[in-house]
Amino acid sequence: MPILNKEEAQALLKKVLAFSKAEECEVTLSGSEGGNIRYALNAVSTAGDISTMSLAVMSVFGKKAGTATIDEFDDAALERVVRRSEELAQLAPANPEYMPLLGPQNFPDSITYNANTAAMTPDSRADMVAKSLSVTKEAKLTAAGFLENSTSFNSVINSKGLFAYNKGSDLTFSVTTRNQEGTASGYAARGFTDVNKMDTFAATKVAAGKCISSSGAKAIEPGKYTVILEPVAATYMLENMFRFDARSAEEGRSFLSKKGGGTRLGEQLMDPKVNIYSDPFNPDLPSSTWTGEGLSREKTMWIDKGVVKNLSYSRYWADKKGVKPLPGPGNIIMDGGDASLEDLIKSTERGILVSRLWYIRMVDPQSLLLTGLTRDGTFYIENGKIKFPVKNFRFNESPVIMLNNLEALGKQERSISVESYRSYLIPPMKIRDFTFSSLSDAV
Repeated sequence: MPILNKEEAQALLKKVLAFSKAEECEVTLSGSEGGNIRYALNAVSTAGDISTMSLAVMSVFGKKAGTATIDEFDDAALERVVRRSEELAQLAPANPEYMPLLGPQNFPDSITYNANTAAMTPDSRADMVAKSLSVTKEAKLTAAGFLENSTSFNSVINSKGLFAYNKGSDLTFSVTTRNQEGTASGYAARGFTDVNKMDTFAATKVAAGKCISSSGAKAIEPGKYTVILEPVAATYMLENMFRFDARSAEEGRSFLSKKGGGTRLGEQLMDPKVNIYSDPFNPDLPSSTWTGEGLSREKTMWIDKGVVKNLSYSRYWADKKGVKPLPGPGNIIMDGGDASLEDLIKSTERGILVSRLWYIRMVDPQSLLLTGLTRDGTFYIENGKIKFPVKNFRFNESPVIMLNNLEALGKQERSISVESYRSYLIPPMKIRDFTFSSLSDAV
């Protein structure tokens, strides 16, 4: 039952809406099903299937809104949740930023669903994990990993006539490998809409290679170095700047705020090689074509040749400023180049290859200064070759400054952030003058 098709979802939502006595009413329905395997020390520790569905009703009187949720779907339960939301609305204070619900909209169908991924079974997940473990067992390494697939739907209807529906599927995999002494580590992560693109064996080979190569790491002096950030490392650095929110910029709370007031819209903020955009129809990273506010998503440039091209506006903030609403990104894609990671290494006279970053924390939101650590394989490059592994560093750097010091981009890859559980299309990148502030004993 959790995955309802468009017609089934609409029929249930209409039934709920018919119970409403509020001035405005919005009903959302979502469900998901899927499964996962977690493993550690080269053995599966947990495995399971998950199936959920829930419904939320928002009732509105004037600018007073109340929301109630339920996971029962008989008629009595559906009417009860509507009445409860109306009671809560009457008790709630008025929301000065409440915007009236939108009427009918025309949302194109998304491409987020893949039948092969939706058809995954416990056996197919087990086979994928077995391929991963075969690598680490042969290499006499230990592995800890997590593989998860999910299929989900989201739908909404309101009393003004708006209806929207989306169904999607996804598959993610991450693995960390360690040597038996616990002194070296490697990591790989992959995410796809189509299960046929997932190769856990090859991904684990990468992680195992990082681990083996990083044994016997040497300490070198911190300072400013040319760095090559692999896509996972670049993703961790960049995801803190991907909101592009107009309100926070105009209120002076963002790296997109201009000193003295205003925003940096239209400014050359980064190197001209930087192009960052969202596109719901990108085949490698599709997204829903609509938002929770009832706005349609289209391809949108956020950074165009290093220039801040657009800021996102909620309906409330757009109305306040007298502009057209523009939803925030449903996905993030950064253009890359034609170079491979090996090409970027060959072009580097002296530098550091960074496989992954972690424990990233914000130091200054207005400059977007971040601090964090390298991990899972950090290597010294000299005369275009990896010479030896180095001990990990703490860094202090802003992704905005980093993208001003961009020298080259490699081929774009889909990368996963395990901190935000989001995927991005990000290329490896070569950056000059990246600041490493101290050494770290992390592995």
